Amino acid sequence: MDVTPEAGGDAGHGAASITLEGIRKRYPDGTEAVRELSLEVKAGELAVLIGPSGCGKSTVLRMINRLIEPTDGRILLGDDDVTRVDPVGLRRRIGYVIQNVGLFPHQTVSANVATVPGLLGWPRDRTRRRVDELLELVGLDPAQFGRRYPHELSGGQRQRVGVARALAADPVVLLMDEPFSAVDPIVRTRLQEEFLRLQAEVRKTIVLVTHDLDEAVRLGDRIAVLSQGGHLEQYDTPAAILGTPASPFVREFVGADRGIRRLAVTPVTREVLDPLPADGGAELPAVPLGGSAYDALGALLTSAAEHAVVTEDGQPVGLLSRERVLGLGATVG
Repeated sequence: MDVTPEAGGDAGHGAASITLEGIRKRYPDGTEAVRELSLEVKAGELAVLIGPSGCGKSTVLRMINRLIEPTDGRILLGDDDVTRVDPVGLRRRIGYVIQNVGLFPHQTVSANVATVPGLLGWPRDRTRRRVDELLELVGLDPAQFGRRYPHELSGGQRQRVGVARALAADPVVLLMDEPFSAVDPIVRTRLQEEFLRLQAEVRKTIVLVTHDLDEAVRLGDRIAVLSQGGHLEQYDTPAAILGTPASPFVREFVGADRGIRRLAVTPVTREVLDPLPADGGAELPAVPLGGSAYDALGALLTSAAEHAVVTEDGQPVGLLSRERVLGLGATVG
């Protein structure tokens, strides 16, 4: 696989799947950080690695871009084995976002974002256009923020610049190691919302490490729950992880309140609706079709009603009972 584009050439190739085949990391002292881990992240999917401290989730992330070399196994981007290519060239095609951002303090915001295009030899005009485009994409006005230095930004703004820098050369894969944990809870929620909006536009293949289950449930298309030694306990959708834990470890890890968390990732669909009453439910609270069951439950509890009207494009399509909503949060085991 040619991981180093020609100078001035296009580094972007959309998104690629990531496949881990029996990867293992054993250190010289005999410590096995990761044992025989296999999983696949489909192209354009966001997979979250989560588990207790010391379970090897950050080690797995760093093996993908070969900041840590695997002892055994294969790591594929698409059909290509990344363990057989030049690691420096590889990293220029993989975006990497870390907890404390790692911006160069002596460089402006624009210069930070331009780092990888500069290494790839992009023309200045093309680099400038790309930098401005990405700063706008992450919600930072290039005219206002481009000439600032990292110390002149808030923590949330620095994190946005870190994401823009990681996306600069249109990488096939984006790796994120606890990217939002260093900011306060309110800023973290806003960053998560902005990141979901951004991912809806760019559809990159993303592997994100977090210790926050709520963040994993909110952001992930699929979640990999790891135990000590990088053992894969379960790899599934957030709703399945919360609703049907595959092992006692997963059941304990997601906690007794997993039913409430499950409501947040379960949409209201036509299948759970009852027919409308004769008056169309004019006096009942309204919730949107496709909205989360958690928000529907909140509307029911706030109004002290037993039913809500579900609407689509402003028109009522059915009735949702509180009993049905609670049933959506039911868990197994």
